[in-house]
Amino acid sequence: MNSKQDISRSGKAAVYPVLFGFFVMGFVDVVGIATNYVKEDFALSDTLANLIPMMVFLWFALFSVPTGILMGKTGRRNTVVAALVITALAMLLPLFFYDFSCVLLAFALLGIGNTMLQVALNPMAASVVHPGKITSVLTLGQFFKAISSFLGPVIAGAAASFWGDWKLIFIVYSLTTLLSIGWLLLVVRGNEKKEETKATFKTTLSLFKDKYIVLLFLGILFIVGIDVGLNTTIPKLLMEKADLPLSKAGLGTSLYFAARTAGAFIGAILLAKMAAVRFLKVSMALAIASFLLLLFAESKEVMFAMIVVVGLACSNVFSILFSFALRHKPDRDNEISALMIMGVSGGALVTPFMGVVADTFGQVAGLSILLICMLYIGFAAFRVEK
Repeated sequence: MNSKQDISRSGKAAVYPVLFGFFVMGFVDVVGIATNYVKEDFALSDTLANLIPMMVFLWFALFSVPTGILMGKTGRRNTVVAALVITALAMLLPLFFYDFSCVLLAFALLGIGNTMLQVALNPMAASVVHPGKITSVLTLGQFFKAISSFLGPVIAGAAASFWGDWKLIFIVYSLTTLLSIGWLLLVVRGNEKKEETKATFKTTLSLFKDKYIVLLFLGILFIVGIDVGLNTTIPKLLMEKADLPLSKAGLGTSLYFAARTAGAFIGAILLAKMAAVRFLKVSMALAIASFLLLLFAESKEVMFAMIVVVGLACSNVFSILFSFALRHKPDRDNEISALMIMGVSGGALVTPFMGVVADTFGQVAGLSILLICMLYIGFAAFRVEK
């Protein structure tokens, strides 16, 4: 009996705490608006401020494979619980120690916890549904993650405006994470049978010999780079081109995540009926066209509109690419999950480069790096299996 069957024995109710885990997963996106607040608090340059998202997403490169190995030994549920505990600790640090070094430490812990959470939670979600519904359920998970991502800037802005301290968002996040831990322990059984074939660094990295896996890995890397790059840079772009203060420009990030939330919900419905490959091609064509308009728009109304369209177009790309990878070699889903989540390190690779370009040539030039990422995914959409 495999681990998938054991998890499913927890009953249909197991899907609910798993999906709530995706909501907690979305807490990592607070790094976008937090970077802007920390930049103001400590008067940082773009290059230095972009170390914060790098500290979050660097760990996806370092901890993904070890987490996949750990998951094979301890089980998915226990790995998820460990990830949530680390996340709760990360949320508490800025409340008690607020200087730049402690901020970097807190977001490093958030990155480690989120790495473990994504490696374990995606295959856990896939294990509680029929194989034909994997893309749809992962998209639904991304819908809950997008809701969380959308709420982050709103809560931070409300905390700053009404209570005078944006960092109070971390109280909400820590309590929600503790709730997630309790729900998971109560509902999901921990009696998963360990994998008969042990995953190792060698067996996991050997997947890079598969050109199809490499294609999808780079797609994951670039879509996360796009997501984090927009999350971090949209407020800066609005401040530079529309002359908006940070408190209002930060709402551009909320608008982006609102669009992603709506897009993920629509995608969860459409992908249950529509071929994922066709959906991906249409999404990337729309994303590239609207992003070009965003770069050259002069009107803030047009900019806001294009932010919405880009958010809608990019909202389902991650889950589609991830599901393609899991379906490619389902017998090695723990290793493939670890490898794909390693690609989330794109958030650490793309944003520092954008920061350097933005400091030298401006925010539009920095954002143009994301166009290259979109063009690659558009190319990949024509190379994936039907």
